[in-house]
Amino acid sequence: MVASSFHFSPGLPVLHSRDLVHWTIIGHVLPKLPFAPEYDMPGPHTLTDAISKPVGGTRYAGGVWAPAIRFHAGKFFVYWPTPDEGIFMATATNPAGPWSRPVTVIAQAGLEDPCPFWDDDGSAWLVHSRTGAGPLILHRMSTDGTRVLDPGTVIVEDKVHLPTLEGPKLYKRNGWYYIFAPYGGVSTGPQAVGRARDIRGPYEWRTVLKPGTSGVLGPHQGAWVETPSGQGWFLHFNSAGAFGRIDYLEPLRWVDDWPLVGTPIKGDAEAGQPVASAPMPDTGSAPTRDRIQASDDFGSPRLGLQWEWNHNPDDRAWSLTARPGWLRLSALPSAHLVTARNTLTQILHGPASRITTRIDVSRMRDGQRAGLSLFGVGPSWIGIVQDHGARRITLASKGVETPGPALSGATVTLRGDVAPDQTVRYSYSFDGAHFASFGDAIPLAKFSWWKGSRPALFSFTSIGQGGSIDVDSFQVEQP
Repeated sequence: MVASSFHFSPGLPVLHSRDLVHWTIIGHVLPKLPFAPEYDMPGPHTLTDAISKPVGGTRYAGGVWAPAIRFHAGKFFVYWPTPDEGIFMATATNPAGPWSRPVTVIAQAGLEDPCPFWDDDGSAWLVHSRTGAGPLILHRMSTDGTRVLDPGTVIVEDKVHLPTLEGPKLYKRNGWYYIFAPYGGVSTGPQAVGRARDIRGPYEWRTVLKPGTSGVLGPHQGAWVETPSGQGWFLHFNSAGAFGRIDYLEPLRWVDDWPLVGTPIKGDAEAGQPVASAPMPDTGSAPTRDRIQASDDFGSPRLGLQWEWNHNPDDRAWSLTARPGWLRLSALPSAHLVTARNTLTQILHGPASRITTRIDVSRMRDGQRAGLSLFGVGPSWIGIVQDHGARRITLASKGVETPGPALSGATVTLRGDVAPDQTVRYSYSFDGAHFASFGDAIPLAKFSWWKGSRPALFSFTSIGQGGSIDVDSFQVEQP
């Protein structure tokens, strides 16, 4: 499975599972985002500049949008759009990498959600939408998948019955061509399937999955998967506010060459509703205990695969070898956290989690800020601010800082407790054992630049030359 990663680097995480339920990250398609200088976040900027895409030297909400992964002719292919630059692809014989350098398939802004397809006769095709969820467009493609061969043809556009149609996935079964695509918007929109005898259409459409009484809303874009035993499943996401987009797995079966997805809705013979739970898939493998990586003791000379930088990092300003067993973050100039380079993030595990990190602050300098954040639009953080040689524990929310007690020792342990109501309570400890709360519960950024709130380590300076911090550990616990 591959996932959109937007402005975070490395981009395009690749995940692996043997049972379709338990997943781990095995690599990234993009070591860095090479598409434009703004992905390097050059120079300090204002808060307004950082939030307004794409001005101010940033590409917030740009970068890698919805990708698709396919296996063809002995290789894995991944296609993805960047809304400001075009549609790209990369290949690998091993999905863990290395991946080829990105190839520009279409150099045009304003495109989204590409999916390739190789037909039985060897012909290659690419379907995609436009940003803002426009019509579905089909291209002939070179057989090696590196370029389109025509300007594209609109094959589906129905603003009345299929408004905001996006995220198409193209398949073939029993001589029928199928397009799985959601419509109606991310939060509550249903999932539709179109079928045709010719890949160019015309397609007849059905709504196959929509909100019912199960409490799961917005069965948005995803993919049909068939196990070796012939079981059908539909893997899609559901928007979950500060927790981002959460994957759901729906049973799928075929009746009269139409998919029936989820569980039945009384009085509806065509559409099912998403389920919150179901029997384990029969994949031929026993259920695993695999989990997305989270905690880190920084004992490796390479960053764990769970980590992604906010935009491309400056590799001169961080190190895992300067002090083995610690992550060193040097402070680069910025007026605010959202414009600070080398902020290191990972996904937020929910619905409740405790995030704890131990930091050595003895190398900090005046004007420097460093600590633990729940990062997003209007981020909050707990950390250390140094001013006139004095260091204080500081709590910040949406740019407003509240100073706390002075720090006299070299190390401090910071903690964020995330609750199912999508709030965080921060605390700190001088001895690593006894924690003192700081402030009230702070709401997490609900949905930031198309991403959920993200635990983050940061260090930046508002004046002069910054110092650095050393991070000993980063622990994520779930009840």
